[in-house]
Amino acid sequence: MNTHEIGTSAKALYQALATRKPIAPLTDSDPEMSISDAYEVQRLMMELRLRETGEHIVGKKIGITSQAVMDMLNVRQPDFGQLTSGMRFANGATIPLDGLIAPKAEGEIAFLLGRDLSGPGLTSQDILDATECVMPCFEIVDSRVRDWKIRIQDTVADNASSGAFVIGEGRVDPRSLDLAAVSMTFERNGEEIGRGLGSAALGHPLNAVTWLANQLGELGVSLRAGEIVLSGALSAMVVARAGDRMRIELQGIGSAEVAFA
Repeated sequence: MNTHEIGTSAKALYQALATRKPIAPLTDSDPEMSISDAYEVQRLMMELRLRETGEHIVGKKIGITSQAVMDMLNVRQPDFGQLTSGMRFANGATIPLDGLIAPKAEGEIAFLLGRDLSGPGLTSQDILDATECVMPCFEIVDSRVRDWKIRIQDTVADNASSGAFVIGEGRVDPRSLDLAAVSMTFERNGEEIGRGLGSAALGHPLNAVTWLANQLGELGVSLRAGEIVLSGALSAMVVARAGDRMRIELQGIGSAEVAFA
């Protein structure tokens, strides 16, 4: 993609975000779009979002961490997006669906960084040493691409299909847990509808955050102290509908709740 095409794609995605009117997949008009092109679209789209809304970056999210999603998109690597202050909702908050397009909820383990991380070359131990705590989290993914008809390039360009997130109750030292063995239960309207393990995120949540820190390092970007990192879904996505109340419980960490209207 040339500079003009990248800029046009970024503006189209931001317009879809602002108007809640989804667009056709970018890869329909440019099937040769590379993942590098897609990250450049993401960068410009997020610059536009921050400029237009006054939001600021509060962290990162990692996506495509499960084998099922990798198989669906026919890729063998995760992706990442940026979290903004406007995406964060309080635990137990009701999220208005008219601010989103086609939202789906995921339960995750979130990392709060206590110091900066600059890759490449970082190990899982480096990530562990830099983590202040882990927390239960809902990520609400959303797609500005119509009907979720995405290839990897489409979701990368669309800020890894980020929508909103909720940090729940519980702040735990990750050195006290086997994060891969942490179990999660997912309830909707009081009924259990899913279970998962920490190992669903690239085999171990630390693997996911290590990948992110090193990938960002290759781009000359550091993770900063105080940032939140969402490490990947532990079970299948759940469509969010008006009237739904959802709750996750992460064994040894805590719980998170969110509602939709």
